[in-house]
Amino acid sequence: MTADATHDRDPELPGRLLTTERDALIPLLRSRPDTDFALPTRACPGWSVRDVLAHCSSALMRVVEGRFEKGVFSPESNDRDIAERADWTNQQVVDELERGMTEAGPVIAGAGGVLDIVGLGEWVHAGDVREVWGVPGAYGGAGLPDALSLLARTTRERGHLPLHADLDDLDEPLRLGDTAGDRTPARFIGDAATLVRLYSGRPVEGRTYELAGAEAKELNIFG
Repeated sequence: MTADATHDRDPELPGRLLTTERDALIPLLRSRPDTDFALPTRACPGWSVRDVLAHCSSALMRVVEGRFEKGVFSPESNDRDIAERADWTNQQVVDELERGMTEAGPVIAGAGGVLDIVGLGEWVHAGDVREVWGVPGAYGGAGLPDALSLLARTTRERGHLPLHADLDDLDEPLRLGDTAGDRTPARFIGDAATLVRLYSGRPVEGRTYELAGAEAKELNIFG
């Protein structure tokens, strides 16, 4: 990925990220016993793995079906969506998630950018599940290049604080946030998965990185 990868919107990118993650995540989910779905998550306090997956599947189906009533995606709305699936089997939740990850891409592509962040959020939640289960590749894997491109463009369009990231995983630095502003860019040195954790408000204890010119809490785009 080049340093200027954020300048133009690729409408297919969020959908591509979702289908890439679908192909890796769904077989993993289908291979796990029901007890694994009941495990608590660190990233989403109060939610089990199943709750995270039910939130993801319901959010994607809202996109597919165009159901965006007032307050959608608020904590209260998310809790209601999870509760509505309380009587479902774990595999029914996985079935809905697979459908959503397959069908949401074209809808997101046609929405002009307003729904692009949904693709990134779903990908991050897949990392949440991997972390609980101790599966390698949390906040990484085949979708990482597209996730970083989407993260960079999202932070630029939102006028987020500027940051210059020297990533162990990339040959070229990545620029995030509003590079046209007056603020001197913050500096991050470390791996891409840790950068994603910081921007999504995930735990970074025990991870090695350097962050100068900003506090970790300033980077969270989902907070």
